[in-house]
Amino acid sequence: MTSIPPGCPMHKADGDELNKLNMMPNLAQTPQSDQTIELPTERVISSIPKAKGDDARWEYPSPQQFYNALRRKGWETPEEEIETMVDIHNFLNEEAWQEVLKWESKYKCDCAEDPYLSKFQGRPQEPTPKARWHALFGAPKPFDRHDWYISRCGQSRRYVIDYYEAPEDVPGVPVFHLDVRPALDDAESVMVRFKEAAKVKWNQWFPSPAAATTSTDGKSA
Repeated sequence: MTSIPPGCPMHKADGDELNKLNMMPNLAQTPQSDQTIELPTERVISSIPKAKGDDARWEYPSPQQFYNALRRKGWETPEEEIETMVDIHNFLNEEAWQEVLKWESKYKCDCAEDPYLSKFQGRPQEPTPKARWHALFGAPKPFDRHDWYISRCGQSRRYVIDYYEAPEDVPGVPVFHLDVRPALDDAESVMVRFKEAAKVKWNQWFPSPAAATTSTDGKSA
């Protein structure tokens, strides 16, 4: 079964020379000396903008770079699973970006500028207060954490992303859950988080008739 390692392998290791924008090492595309499968070196372009008013997008690591990162950290992973792992890695980050855009739509912004990801950092060894709190009550711990810095209209906003493995719907098919939210770094973000939590609770306590009325087969009546 393919699964994401405990902490994205693209995070830095001691002695790495880092890119200041993403705190990641600049990994080579050179195959390992004992590698038996030729891995692609092409890098997929994400949908995530990296600069203001620019068409440039962040690039995901190639399967060869991903494999090199795994080997650098001493994680033994079958070479034939690397491309699937890269697909999962890319999918999770695309989903995270969509969640960021949902949150950004809740902020008041007088300009027409679209948000963009200016930099990010992996912090797998630093669990968020929310994750630590839930773990006290028996909830699973996230396998990774990212901090994303979103720029828009002259402001920078930090988002926290916890990555969780979820129960499998189909045996052998991994399922993941993302908890994406603005960090509580300023009063506006605190208020946005509070309003969203209140909205969720309101919908739980007072569901709409359409949501509350279901037929015996689980479909809306």
